[in-house]
Amino acid sequence: MLTKPDDNVNKPIADSTGNRFQILALDGGGIKGIFSAAILAALEDDLKTRITDHFDLIAGTSTGGIIAIALGLGLLPREIVHFYVEHGPAVFPGASGWLRCTLHWLRHKYEAEPLESALRACFGERRFGESTKRLVIPSYNLGEDDVYIFRTPHHERLRRDLKVPAWKAARATSAAPTYFPSFRGLDGQRLIDGGVWANNPTMVALAESFGTLRVPLAETHVLSIGTTEPLNSRHRRFDTGGMLGWSKQAIEVVMRGQTIAACNQARFLVGDSNYFRIDPIVPASEFCLDGIDRTEDLIAKAAHHGRAFAPTFAERFAKHTAIPFQPFMTLEPTQ
Repeated sequence: MLTKPDDNVNKPIADSTGNRFQILALDGGGIKGIFSAAILAALEDDLKTRITDHFDLIAGTSTGGIIAIALGLGLLPREIVHFYVEHGPAVFPGASGWLRCTLHWLRHKYEAEPLESALRACFGERRFGESTKRLVIPSYNLGEDDVYIFRTPHHERLRRDLKVPAWKAARATSAAPTYFPSFRGLDGQRLIDGGVWANNPTMVALAESFGTLRVPLAETHVLSIGTTEPLNSRHRRFDTGGMLGWSKQAIEVVMRGQTIAACNQARFLVGDSNYFRIDPIVPASEFCLDGIDRTEDLIAKAAHHGRAFAPTFAERFAKHTAIPFQPFMTLEPTQ
């Protein structure tokens, strides 16, 4: 049963430090999401603060969506790191095995059951509407051939997703094409990874804050976290290549273009001083979406970047404390 709080949430957002509004945007990237979670864990450890206290809206795509939902449901970043370490090997078994890689040309590389079991172990049957933070989580609906965004009830017209089990939203946003089958657990809809259109969800978050919540762009501050950016060279054969020649790099090029566009658009809208991006460049193929054997290296890299970024976070983001989220519609506790 739904209940409606007394607060008029259609008013423009204000907070305890003036009119400032802060967004945390988390990229997709498979197992590389452990880098994003470990960055946040390092910041919490170094600054003795709780990351979610400083953000009014969290956006996440794919693995970033899993992290965003977990943060909204109260998990600490260090607990999310443990989730990846504990469940990653089962979700991505035998990533480099020749048979699995060969069959990947014909069908999805991994079965969905281990991922779904991991998400249910993490979230149980808690529902998306139980989030204590405003969330926007991109997915894509193959059946309707249209974008699909899971949103908490932070506006009176957002009543669709609050009763959805959190693990289902996480499964839908992380159904990466060719890696996992689509998710059909929501009224038979064919939902896949939001990374096909918004792997960097910064612009999705800005559209939500400016368009739905009516937060002025000048008062909006964004922390965008990637999952490391491979340094690739584009061979001249791609100038004239066909489907076979482009098969291995087409997705990576599309993702790279998306990310650059989202970053540039965000900087243009909110200004350089209101936007900060963490996405270190690494050698090509050092880390990959299902590279489960490199998680320790990702955690170590995140710890390094987290320590280096801590003073900047303290200066640019930690001084803001978000007002507790009051959803327009709430779920009555189950008996």
